[in-house]
Amino acid sequence: MTDLDALSYTAEHEWVDASTEVVTVGITDFAADKLGDVVFVDLPAVGTVVAASAVCGEIESTKSVGELYAPLDGEVVEINDAVVDDPSLVNSDPYGAGWLLKLRVEASATDTLLDRAAYVALTGGAE
Repeated sequence: MTDLDALSYTAEHEWVDASTEVVTVGITDFAADKLGDVVFVDLPAVGTVVAASAVCGEIESTKSVGELYAPLDGEVVEINDAVVDDPSLVNSDPYGAGWLLKLRVEASATDTLLDRAAYVALTGGAE
């Protein structure tokens, strides 16, 4: 189990493992629950430069289509092909096998992210 307190979060319901200069990004279990059964994931190509808060992909569920926002400025260095092939991983293991992409970022960029307590407050106490 991932230590959720060690992750950082965005107001758009992404989690970020910022323990290295290449950060791993996914959506939170709160977002996965709100989306419902995820059936399609469209991720940016490796090498794409993304800007914080800009749309960089799409997540489609049986209930709706949601946009994936870049949590930080950076370059996409890897995408999770397993999630593209089996989007249900986003629902079944959002903090593990359901990660979405990896970004190379400046270390100081992570200062703009929320900690777990701030994210839980944002979602009205939903964990």
